[in-house]
Amino acid sequence: MDYLLKTEPTVYSFADLLREGTTIWDGVTNPAAVKHLREMHPGDRLVIYHTGDEKSAVGTATVVSVDPADPKNPKVKIKAGKALAQPRTLSEIKAHALFADSPLVRQGRLSVVPLNAKQFAWLTGE
Repeated sequence: MDYLLKTEPTVYSFADLLREGTTIWDGVTNPAAVKHLREMHPGDRLVIYHTGDEKSAVGTATVVSVDPADPKNPKVKIKAGKALAQPRTLSEIKAHALFADSPLVRQGRLSVVPLNAKQFAWLTGE
């Protein structure tokens, strides 16, 4: 499965992830987003999306492990991938038919969003 993870770049940016190599993705409180974190598996592909002023998909990562010990706050270890050659803005995403029914567009405040393979490919250019 593929997912998009939203982050405020002034708090934790994709550049921070690149510098650190890995991080624990936790602290998510929205029940739907927490459900998506619990569903992750090692090897799942991720798109990192900057919120705030940027509002764009900026890089990739991979799920390394999932610690479900606390079901209300699963800790997902992720590994940095690479920066996107062509970041995709929210306006581009909203304009694309691939995302018409996506929670990314329909539930704008959701911080963890499932992606299908075509959405992942379009966002990453892969």
